[in-house]
Amino acid sequence: MGLGIEEREQIARRAAREVASGMIVNLGIGIPSLVPNFLPADTEVMLQAENGVLGIGGSPERGKEDELLCNAAGYPVSAVKGASYFDSGLSFAMIRKGLIDITILGALQVSRTGDLANWLVPGKKVPGMGGAMELAQGAKKVVVVMSHTDQKGRPKLVDSCSLPLTAAGCVDLIITEKAVLSIEDGKFVLKELLNDSAIEDVIRTTDAEVILDEYFS
Repeated sequence: MGLGIEEREQIARRAAREVASGMIVNLGIGIPSLVPNFLPADTEVMLQAENGVLGIGGSPERGKEDELLCNAAGYPVSAVKGASYFDSGLSFAMIRKGLIDITILGALQVSRTGDLANWLVPGKKVPGMGGAMELAQGAKKVVVVMSHTDQKGRPKLVDSCSLPLTAAGCVDLIITEKAVLSIEDGKFVLKELLNDSAIEDVIRTTDAEVILDEYFS
């Protein structure tokens, strides 16, 4: 079973706490796209999209969409004051040069060493990797937001990814409906519990060793 609306919003709300004023931020589709809804009003950031926009605003009112202004997923967006536009070559140059302060992405699997698999499920048709590979390797901080287990109840936090990798050793922080975990010295470190989850439940549904942060000692 997939995540409900409240769980998705809870994850996005917690992810928004990783964003600070002055950052250049890139957001993936799905749960990451909800993050701007939970940024404090005084948080000034510039949202970047791989298709060549820096300064994305919120979704336009129905009927007021600009067919030439969309994000990398093709959804209509607005632009904030000071926004700029450029070709995709320059957009990816920004990413590869390390100018993106934080990227928030979804994932299919994350390993204990921070390997990310988020683009291909064998046997299913997908449009391609998109900008995930460059973002995972080029952003200064990589935050993954996802369900703790897949629709069959199998752990998505694993010892070693069985799905094709997007990038190796790139993930810094994972936020699920159950917990917030960091990657430290090849281990999952439990930083926070969410949604009234129990430590034992997080450990049981994680297919790798989980170390408790000093907060829990």
